[in-house]
Amino acid sequence: MAKPKKEKSKKELEKCTRKLKELQKELSKKEDEIEEYISHLQRLQADFENYKKQREKQETQIIEYANEKLILKLVDVLEDMERAIANCNSPKDFEDGLNLIYRKFNNILEKEGLQRIPTTGEKFDPFKHEAIQIEKNEKYKNGEIIEEISRGYMLKDKIIKPSLVKVCKKD
Repeated sequence: MAKPKKEKSKKELEKCTRKLKELQKELSKKEDEIEEYISHLQRLQADFENYKKQREKQETQIIEYANEKLILKLVDVLEDMERAIANCNSPKDFEDGLNLIYRKFNNILEKEGLQRIPTTGEKFDPFKHEAIQIEKNEKYKNGEIIEEISRGYMLKDKIIKPSLVKVCKKD
């Protein structure tokens, strides 16, 4: 009777040993997978850090050279001024050259989206105008702009310089 118990214990031990080896093999596979995932994750993190650095460098370059086309257009105006100065033989030549350069410069700014803010006769708008003087005047309505002291400008839809104005204020 003791024999069958020993045999049964021996078989159970062999079965448990096989199961243990299988589990150890499976554990080893899982550890290898984990190492592979960690390695892959580390490579992805490094790639992402490199991408971020590259993107920051590109953004810096974009900001540094954002006005390059405008600067090239302004260089043309500068060269026109140099030619006008070099070829100026009379006050009339100077005036004609200056007017030509002014029109060219103004056209460049308009094409870039610069617009003058309308003032005289307009209703005062604190988002577009800055009142630096107030005057009582019978010719104008209350809150109406009497005079433009300094021009204001918009770049596309954004106010970049408000107009400095004199506004009518009635009691």
